[in-house]
Amino acid sequence: MADKDIITIYNNSFGISFKWKRTEAKDLNKVQLVFENTGLYLNYDELLLFAKNVTDALKRPSMCNDCKNNISCKSILLETPVTQISFAMSYKELNDMYDLVNGTLFQLGLDTILQINTIHKQ
Repeated sequence: MADKDIITIYNNSFGISFKWKRTEAKDLNKVQLVFENTGLYLNYDELLLFAKNVTDALKRPSMCNDCKNNISCKSILLETPVTQISFAMSYKELNDMYDLVNGTLFQLGLDTILQINTIHKQ
């Protein structure tokens, strides 16, 4: 994957979100989230659901007392929009995922507002 093939939406130390610039095999309205060794290819509604799942997972009580301080403790189960797939994550990973997903949603919303303003000014 080269930078010329993607439009970066948002990134942090945990991962990156982007859209494919052009390809016949990809849906240009979907967002690719890539983190650790995983990629999720989600439409906007699925991204919203995933954001809700991340928030819900952060609200659940930890399974052990030291989970918030132990990055190797992957005791939090994160559901995805694909019902057959869940991730076991540490509290830090889940917070990083929260930032990645919500940063992506924020940037998509900002891009939409800027596009609307550009159209109205023409």
